[in-house]
Amino acid sequence: MTAGVGQLDWQLRPATVHRVAAIESLEQQLFPEDAWSLEMILAEITHPTRAYWVAEADGQVIGYAGVMVVADTADVQNIAVAPHWEGRGLGKALLTQLHTEALSRGAREILLEVRTDNQRAQGLYRRFGYTEITVRRGYYPGGADALIMRAELAPREEPSTTDLTSHMNGTVNQDNAE
Repeated sequence: MTAGVGQLDWQLRPATVHRVAAIESLEQQLFPEDAWSLEMILAEITHPTRAYWVAEADGQVIGYAGVMVVADTADVQNIAVAPHWEGRGLGKALLTQLHTEALSRGAREILLEVRTDNQRAQGLYRRFGYTEITVRRGYYPGGADALIMRAELAPREEPSTTDLTSHMNGTVNQDNAE
């Protein structure tokens, strides 16, 4: 995905091991109290149940996001945008990419944790259909609470009863008769 932002363009790309140091640098800048280490980020982006994406402008990582998918449930591992790039659609693009990835891996729902004091992120998530499940008290270092949110990725398909009841009234569905 490429988007024009003023004079600059940004692109979303799958995260690779070559971008781990840049992701870690942005992680340290944005989340100094609970930043993931270089080793943790490397383990995440190479894990088979995970998918990570970076947003880049002029060769620099300006955002990143990751999702874990196990069976039919996905979990947003993280999503981050450099402060001077906020409000330009990167968060929306990254979250859209995570949803697309989760769906392609068979997920039907997606969960996430967000700081209760991060109103901007909560607004984005609500626009994507996330609803609050509960609050985890003291979840983040320093004692900040986490809001747990959930969204359905695809409507649950109900089993069809079209041909299951046709025998009950003695008729045969002619579309399926041979």
